[in-house]
Amino acid sequence: MPKPPTRKTASTRASARISARASAARIPAGPALATRRDAGTAKLTLPDGRMLDLPVYGGTLGPDVVDVTPLKKVDMFTYDPGFIATASCSSRVTYIDGDAGRLLYRGHPIEDLAEKASFLEVCHLLYFGDLPSPRRLAEFRGEITRHTMVTERVADFIKGFDAGAHPMAVMIAVVGALAAFYHDWIDVKNPENRRYSMMRLVAKMPTVAAMSYKYSIGQPFMHPQNRLGFVENFLYMMFATPCEPYAPDPVLSRALDRIFTLHADHEQNASTSTVRLAGSTNANPFACVSAGIASLWGPAHGGANEAVLKMLKEIGSVENIPAYVEAVKSGESGRRLMGFGHRVYKNFDPRAGVMRRTCREVLKRLNLRDERLRIAMALEEVALRDEYFVKRKLYPNVDFYSGIVLRALGIPTSMFTAIFAIARTIGWVTHWNELHEDPEFRIGRPRQLYLGPTERKMGRGGKKKAK
Repeated sequence: MPKPPTRKTASTRASARISARASAARIPAGPALATRRDAGTAKLTLPDGRMLDLPVYGGTLGPDVVDVTPLKKVDMFTYDPGFIATASCSSRVTYIDGDAGRLLYRGHPIEDLAEKASFLEVCHLLYFGDLPSPRRLAEFRGEITRHTMVTERVADFIKGFDAGAHPMAVMIAVVGALAAFYHDWIDVKNPENRRYSMMRLVAKMPTVAAMSYKYSIGQPFMHPQNRLGFVENFLYMMFATPCEPYAPDPVLSRALDRIFTLHADHEQNASTSTVRLAGSTNANPFACVSAGIASLWGPAHGGANEAVLKMLKEIGSVENIPAYVEAVKSGESGRRLMGFGHRVYKNFDPRAGVMRRTCREVLKRLNLRDERLRIAMALEEVALRDEYFVKRKLYPNVDFYSGIVLRALGIPTSMFTAIFAIARTIGWVTHWNELHEDPEFRIGRPRQLYLGPTERKMGRGGKKKAK
């Protein structure tokens, strides 16, 4: 166990006590770890006629991979824009089969986890490799709960932003700045320090997100309550005020818990790859996760459910759906059916079925008469029946339903991607930790196909005189 920091404030003393209790707790060993298997050799014929043997490796599931590192011996690289056919690492965390519509966290189907496990159980599964026993879950929940508060200086920092700042802009800055407030226990080479950073990030992310929202609407920050569960605590910090009591609805809390579970990890996506690349420099965990938040903010990644709400607003009413659908089918510029189909899942998004049932539970519980929700339900029925969309397998995905549920919960559109960031934090820190445990760890350094000018010499300088 690392030596505690010398400046023993009340906060660091409490941190040391918590860490000591956590170290003493029995953590499950997790499933037996498989190693890659040799799957033969691929032969590559070079332009000059030489043959190069490239090792082929197989995993427990999914396609085999060709090891192209021998190419550096002949001064050649592979060319793969977007890395769509490149495995940048080996991983034991998440497996996706897009053609079959499968998503596994540590071997567990996402549908089972969303229905039978809580988000904190899933956090434990992702980071430690196995679901916790009831006793271990209670210990883990206690560890997370005691890290939800942030120093009051973070509140002062947030108050320095413009009141109209987007919550994601605030989160990028604040999470990166946490390294300045919590600079103890961030030795990335120390496994116990990495575990401690995981607890801090998972616990504090909902607090930072809620504070960003409260500041944007001019309401006072609400401190986390240790008596509440993880999701209930976030809803409390979002919607409670000092003026009156607030009790989160269990149906709505469970709905948000499922949203967190369904978005906890998604293999080597853009933001996770960003965290891994930043982590490969041995950057501190707060900086790495801040980089992940920045990547997630891009509308092509984390803003999909927000785009669904914008589409529903554009449609305007149920009566306008047929015309909108026809415009989509005809390829009219600017008309897209957001929340249908998925780049990864070519059949059916396995998360969508769970979210669809959750969506109906929430709407029934709240007995809502929101026009945009009516449009969404009617649009779903049209798309599921229309041969054009069925033939192309453009089924509603998780973003379609999660956007509807978040709106029903009263969460503003500007916070949708922040919700995503809260959920994905455990996936980011799990992959970041796995990176540091990898015996093949090395700094990320992609290569390029250079298309710029060849070497040029500078002239003698000065401008030519006009004649």
